[in-house]
Amino acid sequence: MQKVGILGGGQLGRMLLQAAANYPVITYVLENDAECPAAHLCHHFTLGDIKDYDTVYRFGKQLDALTIEIEAVNVDALEQLEKEGVRVYPSSSALRIIKNKILQKAFYKEKEIPTAPFVVIENKAALANHVDMLPAVQKLGEGGYDGRGVQILKDSYDLRLGFDAPSVLEKMVTIKKELSVIVVSSGQEEPAIFPATEMAFHPELNLLDYQLCPAEIPRETLWKAEALAMMVVKGLGSPGIFAVELFVDNRGDVLVNETAPRVHNSGHHTIEAAYSSQFDMLWRVLLGYPLGNPAPIQTSVLLNVVGAEGYSGDAIYEGLEEVLKMENAFVHLYGKKKTKPGRKMGHITLMGKDRQELIYQAGAIKKLFRVIA
Repeated sequence: MQKVGILGGGQLGRMLLQAAANYPVITYVLENDAECPAAHLCHHFTLGDIKDYDTVYRFGKQLDALTIEIEAVNVDALEQLEKEGVRVYPSSSALRIIKNKILQKAFYKEKEIPTAPFVVIENKAALANHVDMLPAVQKLGEGGYDGRGVQILKDSYDLRLGFDAPSVLEKMVTIKKELSVIVVSSGQEEPAIFPATEMAFHPELNLLDYQLCPAEIPRETLWKAEALAMMVVKGLGSPGIFAVELFVDNRGDVLVNETAPRVHNSGHHTIEAAYSSQFDMLWRVLLGYPLGNPAPIQTSVLLNVVGAEGYSGDAIYEGLEEVLKMENAFVHLYGKKKTKPGRKMGHITLMGKDRQELIYQAGAIKKLFRVIA
């Protein structure tokens, strides 16, 4: 059996391991938390820092293939492992581009992929030279994740809130819709494209609040979004799975916002709502199997389950039994013992034929179900 490793042991690693049970594979996880969501589901767990060269190199040397569940990993070690014959998906070259927002935006510009106008900022003082860009969004070059490392600057007074580190300053786009298109590339056959999902974000936490799939957009907009996502993946030239996040502006133009070179929150619904989930697809790539079918089984709505405001400590799931009684609700809890405000604790997927009914039901669940302590 092939030996495959995952760098990172959070909920993405957990769901990857759940899908791995269908395949002849021995799984390895590297993470610095022995009680992480993925720790008890893998065959071999290694306690260690995914950012440390020697740790990642030693971990990867024993493996046939290696993937990530978070971008903040030691890319130099992955590059060396590739040279020694370990299959690394996404490739170190693709990961090097994507994990740094500055390099990522430069990549879009080089490949002539439409994206919001931007400038590169070296430090906080340099923001004053680009007041003409306001209102804008400042994104740290490295280290941002799940809404962190992103700051909205509406006017010159907000410049005091800016990051004092290398970053990208993007002109703010008037957004009509936010989309995600997940593309799977094996490097051996035509890439598979999951149906575009429509995302709604929590206004305070800047986290995905809920999403709808398939997205309710004109056919021409869908074609543009799929074409841009394919341009990104073909430009990166790496096998793997890539979630391309896009904006549709008030003129109907489609712009690439960011790309995640891994399984992604916007694809969790595919566990139940697609013939082959995003996690199943990645195993097919890692193990050299044919790609699966990304087509939707039914319309779906996904809600993120996050820690309620004002509660920190041992997690208590208020309203869980009521949600579990719903015949079209699929509950996924990530096994995190401790909750805190805004922490991702799980997700719920709703499936059905009536889109409006699903949206109504999602709203009811949000009032009913809370993670407290």
